[in-house]
Amino acid sequence: MITVQILRREDGGIHSFKVTGHAGYADPGEDIVCAGVSSITVGTVNSIEALTGTVMETRMKGGFLSAKLPSSADESVSGQVQLLLESMVVMLQGIAGSYGKYIRIQELTT
Repeated sequence: MITVQILRREDGGIHSFKVTGHAGYADPGEDIVCAGVSSITVGTVNSIEALTGTVMETRMKGGFLSAKLPSSADESVSGQVQLLLESMVVMLQGIAGSYGKYIRIQELTT
């Protein structure tokens, strides 16, 4: 099962997320749930950098991705970054709606 943790600040804004595990929906290389989650999460990190210039602190290795906004994030693009992160959550919830047995989304306030 894939676990996605969305870490929010007290004001509700997302400051980081973590993805761990494998869906187990199909064989590696044919697993549409893993592919969808990877596309959404990596695509979001890439979009944030390309569209806002904000470079998230990331770590990725075999079924693990963590991404955190830098402490020196540009406040002038904060709204755009949050919109992209919230869009990621909506897309992941769409996958969970169809393949809930293979993905769990946790939202935590830190």
